[in-house]
Amino acid sequence: FLFQLQSLSKIVATNESPPKEKYVRNIILGTHKETGATTFWSYAVNLPVSSNSMVSWKFCYLLHKVLRDGHRNVSTGPMRVVVGFFQGNLHDRYGHIVALYTKYLHLKMEFHAKVKTSVLKDVCLQSFICKFELSFVRVLRQLDANGAKSTTPAGQCRLTPLIPLILDSSFLYHFSVRLLFKLHSISPDVLLGHRERFRDLFMSLTHFYKRAREMEFFKSVIQIPDLPDEPPNFLRAAALAEYKKPVVVMPGEDYQEEEVETHPEFREIPQMPQMPQVRLDMNKTKYYLSSRANSWSLWQQYYLLSQMGAPEVPAEPVETETDGWRREMEALKPEIQIIKDESVIELTTQLSHMEAELDAQRTHNQVAMIENEHLRMEVEALRAANVVGVGAQIGYKEADGRAQAAELRFSQLKERHAELVTSHADLMKKNAEAVRMLSSSKQEQDDLLRTKTNLEKELDNLRWDKQTKVRLLFLDLLCVMHLSARSRVSSTLVALQAERDMLLRSATEKDAELSSLRQQTQQQQSSLDLEKDRLSRELEALRAQLHSSPQACRETELAQKLQNEQFALLQCAVVEAEGIILDAVAKLDDPIHVRCTSSPDYLVNRAEVTLGSIDKLQQSHLVYLGNRSDASGLLRAVTQFSHLAADTIVNGAATSHSAPVDHADSLSDSCRDCANQCLQFLKDLKFQPTLPQANASAIRYSVQRILAMGQDLRPKGQDVLKEELGTMVDKEMVATSTAIEDAVLRMDILSQARRDTTGLKLEVNQSILGSCSDLMKAVHILVTAATDLQKDIVEGGRGAASTTEFYAKNSRWTEGLISASKAVGWGATQLLDSADRVVSEKGTYEELIACSHEIAGSTAQLVAASKVKADRSNKKLNTLQQASRHVNDMAAVVVTSTKHGQKQISDHGLMDFSGMSLIKLKKEEMEAQVRPVLQLENQLEQERIRLGELRKRHYDLGPLRWDSDGSPPIFIRNKST
Repeated sequence: FLFQLQSLSKIVATNESPPKEKYVRNIILGTHKETGATTFWSYAVNLPVSSNSMVSWKFCYLLHKVLRDGHRNVSTGPMRVVVGFFQGNLHDRYGHIVALYTKYLHLKMEFHAKVKTSVLKDVCLQSFICKFELSFVRVLRQLDANGAKSTTPAGQCRLTPLIPLILDSSFLYHFSVRLLFKLHSISPDVLLGHRERFRDLFMSLTHFYKRAREMEFFKSVIQIPDLPDEPPNFLRAAALAEYKKPVVVMPGEDYQEEEVETHPEFREIPQMPQMPQVRLDMNKTKYYLSSRANSWSLWQQYYLLSQMGAPEVPAEPVETETDGWRREMEALKPEIQIIKDESVIELTTQLSHMEAELDAQRTHNQVAMIENEHLRMEVEALRAANVVGVGAQIGYKEADGRAQAAELRFSQLKERHAELVTSHADLMKKNAEAVRMLSSSKQEQDDLLRTKTNLEKELDNLRWDKQTKVRLLFLDLLCVMHLSARSRVSSTLVALQAERDMLLRSATEKDAELSSLRQQTQQQQSSLDLEKDRLSRELEALRAQLHSSPQACRETELAQKLQNEQFALLQCAVVEAEGIILDAVAKLDDPIHVRCTSSPDYLVNRAEVTLGSIDKLQQSHLVYLGNRSDASGLLRAVTQFSHLAADTIVNGAATSHSAPVDHADSLSDSCRDCANQCLQFLKDLKFQPTLPQANASAIRYSVQRILAMGQDLRPKGQDVLKEELGTMVDKEMVATSTAIEDAVLRMDILSQARRDTTGLKLEVNQSILGSCSDLMKAVHILVTAATDLQKDIVEGGRGAASTTEFYAKNSRWTEGLISASKAVGWGATQLLDSADRVVSEKGTYEELIACSHEIAGSTAQLVAASKVKADRSNKKLNTLQQASRHVNDMAAVVVTSTKHGQKQISDHGLMDFSGMSLIKLKKEEMEAQVRPVLQLENQLEQERIRLGELRKRHYDLGPLRWDSDGSPPIFIRNKST
């Protein structure tokens, strides 16, 4: 007992250093020696845990270790006493973590108390993990706030109690995973909330393990397991076989891998005809279940029965008088043991003292008897020598007095000896009575144990009967649910049939409308054909009149001969161009050419030059169709195009030789497709009937695809170094503010310069320029507010570091801020240029609307970049948000005024067809139909392709990325751009 007291006093010392493991081990061994923690609790109630936070923190760690590694009877201690330990007001740096640790230990002791008398499915493990998370988060947060290191005694004092928490967390995680797998095998649809909570707990536990592995203290005392990157997929049954239990290894302990638990999966509930056989099986095993006193064995047997075919129903505990008797017996056991030990010790001590005193009295009695004999011999000698004289008489009297005193002393010793013998007899009687009392208390304890066993058997029988009734009720409930589900399915089927009929009617109506539209189109086409025939007849009549003159015929013959010669030259050039293209295609499959390589940059350069030659080829083709007497421009364009296209194809093949496999195959296919399109275009140019239909759009698309692949193969890089970010932020913010101020001034100058316009145009220009000027002023206010907030963020967050170090530390946020400021300045410049072109009738209203949307998006990006590091209660952040809302409102005003002005101009500029003839109207109608159908659709397709390529290039140069700390997306561009 004194050994445990000394160890406990050394563990809960007030100095800020971790407890030594040898003292903790002494306490744990003491609990195993006395098969309980009676001594531990008796000493613990006197500790000053409510007034000293350091003692509280170390005692929580000791209690946790005792609960984990001590005797199994430790958890039966008085929990209300433990909770009362920590009712003091602890307000120092250990106060909060002590409170959280206390809540966790109280929950742990409640769990150990409940699990003995309740079924396993009543256990709620998520509350454990939540308390566990709060404990380690608060400990790590205090460790970071105080600047303590894990290698110092103060840091180790805080981190040492996390070791048993890590051990508990590993088991709780493993048990939670297996329990969720079992639950998902029954009804996975209703467990969405459980999966979400488990995912949050999984992410927190992963973060904790990562933080703990980074600390030097844990590397030497514990091996922390690695959790997977993602939580288990409970909706997939095969994930249970892939799951591996996380194992925590302590140094010096031999770890043996545990066997994999093979729990049978939950089966489906059987149908009603199988119920009699289930009842028969349960009656056969009823006697075996009732003979089990342990609740865990009862749960195992119940689980096996449920797998034999009966539906699994959670057993509800039956509250009877036996529970109260059991609790009283459990509470009286330690008290009886304490009384028994104290009585035996006290009686043994008294008996040993009395025996020692009796031995001392016996020794004194023997000494007195020896002295008495000596005195008697002296008296006899004195009597014999009485004749000597008076002196001898006096000596005799003195000797006689001494003999009488010795006899008196001997009589007193005899009386004392008799008293000791009497008291010894009384003590022996008391010892016999104590032994009888102990035997009777032991007999009563045995009787209570037998009574407890009988009551538990009765309780098991009652539970079995109740479970049987619950199973029957559950089957009835399943039948009712099946009937209700069948009724719901029938009603759903009726609704679906009604919806199907409605859709069929709608489809019939749409078919009728489509047929009517087709008839109208056919009628219009027939009228157009008739008109075309009539115009053709008129044209033939005019040609006949023209050829009636001999001179006209001569000129016609010469012109026709010139055209034939020019076309013959064109055919020769086209044949030569085909040879060049075919030679380039042959190099794609030439094994010697495999060794040739080219860079993506050179391929991009060749593709861009080829696109320029395609534009010239199309222009020369249109010129030749207008005047077939001169084919010189088309000849030069065809020659240049063939050489550049062949160069692009050859360099594309060479680039594919050094590219990755997937990119190489795509690039080779694109080169072959480009060659096929070139040959088809040249084939159309060789013949008179197909010459007007020759179109190079397919070639352009193929070359653009090769250009995009070459750009994809270019290496990517960062814009600037982290050390330059601080300087760039200030420069970009100043440049953005300057650009917006210049834009506001130019907008005012532009408004003054356009005052000479009159009429409707003046009204539209004033409205557009006024709204644009207001938008520029709002953007200027926003940039000013963002600059002030950015300075406030830097001053509040850098601490003792410099501004450049702060920007370098938060490089991702800094790059996002730079990107946002660049986007705002560029949007303001583009808005000014678009407004200038619109009012000078050189641009379109759609450009102005697009610039307004771009400015709104750029300002939103700037606000998002500023909000990441700003405090929510900062007044400057509120000012920035108000300025952002004002910018959005002004952008909406610009869009509204632009659309309104565009509508006014379009309504005012309607054409007057009153003076046109019937033939002119028909011709205009044909041209109006041909142009939207052919040219506009072609242009729309080309612009869509171009927009897709631009977006792809934009994403490649500046992919959106988000930081783990919630930073806004930033653009990472190549250094070459």
